Amino acid sequence: MKIKTRRLILRDINAKDARSIAENINNINVSRWLLVVPYPYSLKDAKVWISSQRKKQKEKPRTDYTFGIESRLERRVIGGIGLHKVDRYNRKGEVGYWLGENYWRQGYGSEALRAVIDFAFSRLKLRRLEAGVFVGNPSSGKLLEKFGFKREGIKREACKCKADSRVKSEYIYGLMRREYKPRAR
Repeated sequence: MKIKTRRLILRDINAKDARSIAENINNINVSRWLLVVPYPYSLKDAKVWISSQRKKQKEKPRTDYTFGIESRLERRVIGGIGLHKVDRYNRKGEVGYWLGENYWRQGYGSEALRAVIDFAFSRLKLRRLEAGVFVGNPSSGKLLEKFGFKREGIKREACKCKADSRVKSEYIYGLMRREYKPRAR
């Protein structure tokens, strides 16, 4: 599956992406904001993760859409974004994303998130999207708020981050389809 934007291609990941994924996520500044990503992160870790994602890509109905964020210019994966725990009965799913540090503050996160929100609401006909953000990561919260997500609450000391072994609290954000205002590309 592929979703194309002006500068990006969001696509199912494959074995060829392992090196790029490992290079971009093997950074404590990235992994400390992700729940299950270890640090350091090796090429072997990337291969194991890709293999698990390839299995999920074949599920019917699909409940997980994990996309590599490929730069059209560089022709390599620079991050990842996903729509997880897709519940077609309740018409909801969870959004998660990350970018290699070299790609921060260049609009790639906004471009990728817009595309996934459009996919979730237009193609999958979901009613609600949710996202969790560790307390202390204001950039991620601001990105969600840019698209209309509202902070709905906090789960206190809810998660132990694999990268730094710290117990973290998590803000919960939500967006209803009726609240979403697609912006011009």
